[in-house]
Amino acid sequence: MRRFTTLFTVMALLTLVATSASAGGGNFRTHLSGDNEVPAVETGGQGEATFSVSGDGSSIDYKLIVANIDDVVQAHIHIAPAGVNGPVTVFLFGPEPEGVTVNGELATGTFTADDLIGPLAGQPLSDLVEAMETGNAYVNVHTLVNPGGEIRGQIEG
Repeated sequence: MRRFTTLFTVMALLTLVATSASAGGGNFRTHLSGDNEVPAVETGGQGEATFSVSGDGSSIDYKLIVANIDDVVQAHIHIAPAGVNGPVTVFLFGPEPEGVTVNGELATGTFTADDLIGPLAGQPLSDLVEAMETGNAYVNVHTLVNPGGEIRGQIEG
């Protein structure tokens, strides 16, 4: 019963976050599941991430919420289209070598161009925003059991 109540609460939060993220331009979101992993992962885990680009385009605020997932070690934005694995460009959470179990908010924060790594290191934040606008960026949550990623979702406007 406790797990059902937690799941219901998290799903209500996910709906609230998704609704607020769709309020206007400069906002992006994604729903994460194991089905979106490459290859797909069988898991009850799910998540929701929202991103809001500042008015001047110099920073992005984010929130990452997860449910029914254990031992999370890290979470990132990667660059690649759906169905393709790509390089990490921004850390959203971790690393936590021992893993953490959270039903609710896993991470929240703000990043700028200075936080970009991999192929976007040294590039303007607008390059990441363009990848998000064109469906070429995704969020991946990695766990101890699935170090390559347990839940994933393509970012969309």
